[in-house]
Amino acid sequence: MESMARGGTRWKRFALVMVPSVAATAAIGVGLAQGALAASFAVSGQEFKVTAGKLVGTGFSQYGGVDMGYKDLKGDEKVAHPVAISTFKNASITKMCQSVVTDVPFVGKITLRLTAGDKGTDVKAEKLYLDVSELDANARFENIDIGVAAKDTDNPEGGPGPAGKGPAVKDTSILPNGFAQQADRAILTGVEQKAWATTAGTFELSGLSMRLHKGDGPKVECY
Repeated sequence: MESMARGGTRWKRFALVMVPSVAATAAIGVGLAQGALAASFAVSGQEFKVTAGKLVGTGFSQYGGVDMGYKDLKGDEKVAHPVAISTFKNASITKMCQSVVTDVPFVGKITLRLTAGDKGTDVKAEKLYLDVSELDANARFENIDIGVAAKDTDNPEGGPGPAGKGPAVKDTSILPNGFAQQADRAILTGVEQKAWATTAGTFELSGLSMRLHKGDGPKVECY
């Protein structure tokens, strides 16, 4: 970790260091006991991959949570998935790709691949929440606070607030006094992540392209 001028912090290979795994794991027991969900819906039995050339976000915060979802593509059994919830009041994304693989009976593996923001106009999002299980990127944070309580990252109206820099906390019953981090601005490049859910107040995908590809792997998935 390298300290930069005026409160900037740069981390090469940002790999879920923002929320220790013990915090996310602890969120399972506490979250389930309180009926807490990170996502506002039961997530599918499939993680999906996302890449981005660059993500610039303002009003950043991150804390541990739990996504409840289906165990797999068959049946109704649900399981808990610990996640790191990365939130942004506003985000601009260049060269975004999202892919998910489904094993279709009698056909084989089919990859659904979506791309946007790669034709000169960035993807734009407001009140963006990313429920992430894996993340690799190069990252720079400006005016970062490490170790703030999750409930104190809440500043939904963009006012001065005592401490909050992020959007409204997604679910205040998820470890409200638990470990969190926040920053005025975050810049991530070379992003590769796996996620269970993404939600946003608005999501504008310029140059949207969606295609189905036979097979899986880096040639047809995002990575």
